[in-house]
Formats: sequence, structure tokens, C-alpha cells
Amino acid sequence: MPRKTIFITGANSGFGLAIATAARRQGHRIVGAVRSDDARAVLAERLPEARSVLLDVTDFDRIEDVVGEVEDEHGPVDVLINNAGYGHEGVLEESPLTEMRRQFDVNVFGAVAVAKAFLPRFRERRRGFIVNVTSMGGMITMPGIAYYCGSKFALQGISQVMRAEMAPFGVHVTALCPGSFRTDWAGRSMVRTERSIAEYDALFDPIRAARQAKSGHQPGDPEKLAAAVLTLIESENPPPQLLLGSDAVDLVSQRIEALKAEIEAWKAVSLSTDG
Repeated sequence: MPRKTIFITGANSGFGLAIATAARRQGHRIVGAVRSDDARAVLAERLPEARSVLLDVTDFDRIEDVVGEVEDEHGPVDVLINNAGYGHEGVLEESPLTEMRRQFDVNVFGAVAVAKAFLPRFRERRRGFIVNVTSMGGMITMPGIAYYCGSKFALQGISQVMRAEMAPFGVHVTALCPGSFRTDWAGRSMVRTERSIAEYDALFDPIRAARQAKSGHQPGDPEKLAAAVLTLIESENPPPQLLLGSDAVDLVSQRIEALKAEIEAWKAVSLSTDG
């Protein structure tokens, strides 16, 4: 496998660290973007061979300069893994809009801003690969994570457009759509809105309790996800999106079948609007 330079956001934990570790093991050069000195120290301890750069993906005015400095120091980046993000859990009516803005700033605007810093470089070099980490929650929904699903649906759609626009220049774009994996997503990394409306208790309290109980025991293995990502970035014909995990495959497949049934059931009404 040719040696690549891989830029990974959120590289100090979760999927980012797993991908960085697996890629370094295969001889790739890793530049990990982290948003604090503490996170930088964690990455240095866990993966001393990786280079790191301080970058909060919501610091939009710095991103292009940081990417330029990275390429000046380490050479052209071959692969961007847009991994930085977090989960938000809360009943929609209870969750303030400030939490939605923060969720979209990180999960959508941050990811897009980092990608946009690389797009002209990849376009001019006529090569490159962007992996935008979305979620099965970018293709299905569940009660209690409206802001999270909304952010991932947005990044999913943007990724598909980005893929079409970059294809003529030899640049690949894939949305990575993991299911439930053993990371901190549902643990310390998740922002949880306080409960305030008792009428939602019957619906939401069991969901929150089940998610917390399942945290750390999810079926997905981050190391196996990392191996799948390395297989993906070597592909000459990568897919628009790649589901990872049996739950992602099952739940998205169920949603596709339900969507087909919905379309068929309302087809006469849908077609009645043509003039």
C-alpha cells in the first residue's frame, strides 16, 4: 500500500484515534488535529509517531491557515478524515436552540470548513480523498437525538454534492455511516439536555436509560472500523456512503423498505401534482 499523509480531525479519541493508530501501523504519516493542549498530550502519549496540530474546527478563520502550515511542513495531504464531532441527546421541545447551533457548528460547519480548506488543493493536484464521518443517524432517525440526526443528515447531503462536484478532478468523497460502536459517543462526549416536561417521561426516559446502559457495550469494534476505513481509502471506486456495523445495515435497510412502501402508498397523490 503506498504511503499516504492522512489528516484526521478529532484524532485524540474514539474513531479518530483508532483510525490514526491503524494507519500509522501500516506506515502512513498521520497529522492529527486536536482542539486543546490536553488532547494533544493524550495523542502524543498514545501515538507518539503522529504529528499534531491545535485546531478547533469551529475556529473557522484559522482553518485555512492551519491547513496551509500543515502542508508546508509535512507535504501534500492525501486523505482528509473529517471525524471531529459529538452527540447531543434531548427531547426537541426541551432542547434550547443554543445547543442546536453548537451541534451544527461542530458537526456540519466545522466539517465543511475543513473540507473547503482542502478542496482547492485536491482539485489542483487532481487527487485526494475526503471521508466525512456522518452516522447511521444521517440516514435514519430516533427520538431524542433530533439535533444530532439533523446535523448528520446535513453532512450526508453535503457530502453527496461534494462528491459529484469533485469527481471530475479525480477526488473521492465518501460519507462514513457508523452504527453503534464502543466509543465515548454515548458517554462522556455526549451533551444531554436536562429533562423539564414530564409528559415526555414515558417516551424518553427508557431511551435515555437504555443508551446509558449500553454505553461501552455496543456491538461495533472501533479497531475493525479503522481497518474498514483503510480498505476504503485504497479503493479506486469508493461508494458515496459506507455503512459500518450490523445495526446500521439492518436499520437503514428497514428504513429504505419503509420508504419504498410510503412512496407506493401515496404514489397517486404524488403524481397528481404534475401539470
